[in-house]
Amino acid sequence: MVELTDDVLFGDVWKRPVLSPRDRSLVTVTALAALYRGEQLNFHLRLALDNGLSREELAEALTHLAFYAGWPNAMDALGRLKEITGPAAG
Repeated sequence: MVELTDDVLFGDVWKRPVLSPRDRSLVTVTALAALYRGEQLNFHLRLALDNGLSREELAEALTHLAFYAGWPNAMDALGRLKEITGPAAG
């Protein structure tokens, strides 16, 4: 599984030119949040930030997702985002 993840998923799929890494991160984060996959979500939230998504963009996407994937899923994901990025400024 590790070899497939490294070689196929990250070595091929994530490098295809039609979607940017930023877009792929947004899709992945929302899918993992919708499916309540917290173990993978922590890694992908960090990757999304590295791929150029802002904390605010991720928070907005997860808030939007709450209406389609359920409040508990979105609240869990938002809590994880807060743990990773710290409390919001302001």
